[in-house]
Amino acid sequence: MLLTLLALHTPTLAQEEATGPALPGLDGSDPHLWLEDVLGEEPLAKVRAWNEATLAEMQADPRFDAMKARALEVLSSDARLATGPWRGGFQYNFWQDPEHVRGLWRRAPLPGYLAGEPVWEVLLDVDALAEKEGENWIWHGATCAPASDRCLVELSRGGKDASVVRELDTSTHAFVEGGFTLPEAKSEVRMLDEDTVLLATDFGEGSLTESGYPMKVGVWKRGTPYGSTPIALTGQPSDVAVGGVDLHHRKSRVTLLTRSPSFFESELYVLGDGEPARLPLPPRAWVSGLFGRELLVILQQPWEYRGSTWKQGALVAYDLDSGAVRDVLVPGEGESIEGVEVGKKSIFVQMLANVRGELRRVRPKGKGFVTTTVALPENGQVAIVGASDDRDDVLVTFESLTRPVTLFHVDAKDRTSEVASLPASFDASDVVVEQRFATSSDGTKVPYFLMARKDVLGAGPAPTIQYGYGGFLSAILPTYYSDSARPQQGAFAGPLWVKDGGVLVLSNIRGGSEYGPAWHEAALKANRQRAYDDFFAIGEQLVADGVTTPAQLGAIGRSNGGLLMGVVMTQRPDLYRAIDCGVPLLDMLRFDKLLAGASWTGEYGDPDDPEERKTLEAISPYHNLDPEKTYPRVLFYTSTRDDRVHPGHARKMAAALESMGVPFYYWENIEGGHGGVANQEQAALRIALELLYMKRELGLD
Repeated sequence: MLLTLLALHTPTLAQEEATGPALPGLDGSDPHLWLEDVLGEEPLAKVRAWNEATLAEMQADPRFDAMKARALEVLSSDARLATGPWRGGFQYNFWQDPEHVRGLWRRAPLPGYLAGEPVWEVLLDVDALAEKEGENWIWHGATCAPASDRCLVELSRGGKDASVVRELDTSTHAFVEGGFTLPEAKSEVRMLDEDTVLLATDFGEGSLTESGYPMKVGVWKRGTPYGSTPIALTGQPSDVAVGGVDLHHRKSRVTLLTRSPSFFESELYVLGDGEPARLPLPPRAWVSGLFGRELLVILQQPWEYRGSTWKQGALVAYDLDSGAVRDVLVPGEGESIEGVEVGKKSIFVQMLANVRGELRRVRPKGKGFVTTTVALPENGQVAIVGASDDRDDVLVTFESLTRPVTLFHVDAKDRTSEVASLPASFDASDVVVEQRFATSSDGTKVPYFLMARKDVLGAGPAPTIQYGYGGFLSAILPTYYSDSARPQQGAFAGPLWVKDGGVLVLSNIRGGSEYGPAWHEAALKANRQRAYDDFFAIGEQLVADGVTTPAQLGAIGRSNGGLLMGVVMTQRPDLYRAIDCGVPLLDMLRFDKLLAGASWTGEYGDPDDPEERKTLEAISPYHNLDPEKTYPRVLFYTSTRDDRVHPGHARKMAAALESMGVPFYYWENIEGGHGGVANQEQAALRIALELLYMKRELGLD
């Protein structure tokens, strides 16, 4: 049976000679289009056969069960930080463990939480709800009304982006009978007050964009059908989405409506009594909060306004009453603003300085602002996890590749105290982390982090995993193993790879936000190849420095990083021995026709535009397979229930390789959404597959 299943991966020589490789054409011909039928009987039969073959081979390896058990032990350990938003004197948190696989939404009074003695009140048990209703519910978050116990809870079937919405009374822990409810859709909801919801959803025919997101937003009143909601703003079918946000700061409040013509551009309107009034902000401007009557805006582009030029990457304050603008914080050389939260009298800014995390507090002074840097550990990642406009303290986490996640409380005078810290998942006393630089094809210096045991680096070439993403303004930062699955950086990095003698490399290639919006723009559309050249330059530098060899070098990436892996496979199969390709985009001439793909033309370009299509033809992995080349045996993983990146990308690439006689591994989770997994058990299985694959291919015992 096993031999029969494995044969499905590789056609016989006679079959190959009889039919030849089945590859797509640049003219739109596609022999594997049938695999795009997500739940079709024949496509799923093919998927199950691939799954069974991969799992049978991997699970037959005596190391697999131990790897899965170790991954599950760390992922489900009680030694995890319970973090989440502050609201109304409570710390909110979503928690999963072996007894609560789907999770608990809960809260604890803030004083006890800050003292390290939280008393948790369970608001919703998702496991109990799923069992009671016979549904595969996955938690998707909640939004609550100001100064109220009423919240809208979002639940997804199997992990899809689309969710159902229900109103929960947090004082009784029960759903509100006759309350606000929405059927499954990619909705955006905000409770303006206990009886009013800002709603963008599927209102019926003609209410969705070509990307599958809401095209209309309105104000929904309690007791009325959601379908009769008065519409306040309507976008265009070609838009990405229309939505809204409700911002508060002390006694000030503003409700904004948003129309996004592309993934990175938006128009903002103030919702009032009459027609929504458009704000004069530039298209590439991200509203990050409200401070008094000023909107806090991160400029993703330079802004010419009222005779002044405001710098790209700066945080500015726009006065809603006068229209005046002033600088809040302008990043220096090598700096980037990653996030903003607002306190009572302070603005907290999460920064990167040469790809190292910092926390800065900004306070108003005279006609401007003054900035101080909060003293926290260095050479890691800082994240704001709790702030509120009725307090001037803040909760932040710090972590690095070798230091577990630690929760710090920063009081109003910038004094820091440790609230909680995770125990170490591995002994890092013999592990080193270095930031190095490679020179890309156009001369740009590209940073990367290297993590390994000291003796491994000193001994010569070693099995090495190089992680990359390079897109959508997402920075790749050094994070620890524990606290979550962290699939984007190889969750097995510390205890399961580096401690066993492997090397981990995080690639800060262009397309991310490591050095601000200009670092992202450098790899957009026609310049996409720069991100890939950056990745290759790091790989070549690792070989030149004797860290590894092409026979010991593997690459890992997911989503946009999965596209990167497809390019690695088709452009540089000589440089990489193993490629871990997760929930990928691979058909770049048809991506905009599949699920949410139309929303990403601002990142990649439009296949229907003749000039932009030329770039996409050059990089599309699915269209650049060459029967004359020798490819590494790639591992694909995806999810049937992913309603963001279509599983057809991975399916079609696998089928094309199969027609060429190229062996591969394939695992498609039948649930799990774009994350690829729906619970920790599934996450542990995937981690074990990835780890064992890399160890086998790269020769690490």
